[in-house]
Amino acid sequence: MSIRTKQVLKLLAKVSVTGILLAWVFSQVDFSQFWQTVSAANWPCLVGVWLSTAAFFWLQCLAMQLILSKQECRVGVNTLFGVSSITSLYSLVLPGILSTGVKWYILKRLTGKGSNVLSSMLYNQVTLSVVMTVIGLAALIVTNPAKTGVPGEQRTWIVPVVSGLLLVAITAVSVLLLDPRTGATVTKVLAALLRWLPGGLWNKGQTMLTQIAAFQTAGFRFHAVIAAINAVNSLCVGLLIYFFAARAAHIDVSVGVLMWLCAVIFLLSKLPISIANLGVREVTLVGLLAGYGVGRAEALLMSMILFSSLIFMAAIGLVYWLAWAGQAKKASPPGNDLAA
Repeated sequence: MSIRTKQVLKLLAKVSVTGILLAWVFSQVDFSQFWQTVSAANWPCLVGVWLSTAAFFWLQCLAMQLILSKQECRVGVNTLFGVSSITSLYSLVLPGILSTGVKWYILKRLTGKGSNVLSSMLYNQVTLSVVMTVIGLAALIVTNPAKTGVPGEQRTWIVPVVSGLLLVAITAVSVLLLDPRTGATVTKVLAALLRWLPGGLWNKGQTMLTQIAAFQTAGFRFHAVIAAINAVNSLCVGLLIYFFAARAAHIDVSVGVLMWLCAVIFLLSKLPISIANLGVREVTLVGLLAGYGVGRAEALLMSMILFSSLIFMAAIGLVYWLAWAGQAKKASPPGNDLAA
């Protein structure tokens, strides 16, 4: 089977998963009630969602600039913001790794250092994912969603205990992996554990470990700064996105619940199983918010508002694309990339 055929089959599989998940969600919602929910929505909060999303992207670009600088790749925050926005634009038509490949290609052309860009992108995503996971687990410990069940039918201690153990384990592995004295050993151990995965996942895992190893000599201060930026971005700006989206749909749940929902949906978005995380986000919100007495119509509206933030960033990406393409004759590097 050719590589192109495999890519087409993977795309069809993702489209199918997206369609199945969306069909299930829509089958669970009373549309007369849904349109009432839409008409009663607090639409000014939509602006808050969009602006918070732009701020989240900008802070991510700030962290990415510091990471690239460590790899001797000089790219401005504004340029990185434009590239990230364009990636959002491509993500609407190219699933997962393909849209990310667009970002890598542009940055490679800008810096001339494809390997350094790849390791920087992987480090950035892994760091943000770890920070999101830690925040999500901490929120689960505090909110303990098992308490929302009927008393006596659940062991309410399971969620906080398991979350606490995972939090300690993930934090310890991350610290040891990035420490120059223990990094090589931890890398070998993780590589050995990855051998139990299927071939494709094993190869991707090996690539990730190899690229992350480039940052094992970066020093504690560097890792702490990147983690701090990601933590502030997630706890403040990322939480604002979900707060405004929930308020727009008149959903009243605690900040802690929004915090772990944000982490769960972010981590699920990294799984290459659907297009632009469509279907996955909707099923997750409709299913998990039901435990807090939130109606399916309200949960579906919240998910659609969150999806609109991707459309908003894609629109910004289109503006950057047109602006850079218009500068191609002036020998602008981004313009040359996009016009090529």
